[in-house]
Amino acid sequence: MEKILQACPVETTLFLINDCCKVLIIRDLLDGTKRFGELKKSIGNVSQKFLTAHLHAMEENGLLTRKVFAEVPPRIEYTLTETGYSLKPVLDALSKWGTDYKKNCIDK
Repeated sequence: MEKILQACPVETTLFLINDCCKVLIIRDLLDGTKRFGELKKSIGNVSQKFLTAHLHAMEENGLLTRKVFAEVPPRIEYTLTETGYSLKPVLDALSKWGTDYKKNCIDK
């Protein structure tokens, strides 16, 4: 399937991480491989269907890989790809900005 990406690099990035849930998934996977339940618990109030849809979309876009173990119940692990991990500086910048913003709001 051919991907059609935006001409603007910012738009392309936002297309790939266009939801808070996706950003939080990347945040969690920066620390290493996680199981579905770990991600769901960390992200908070999100349905299983919603999280599954985001994980599949991120896999299709090459941001993470999914490994299914032939067990009962099935065990599935998610890991960032090199492309997914390359978003670390973006998340670091968002984190710094958020920290600074919160600090400035408290100081006012």
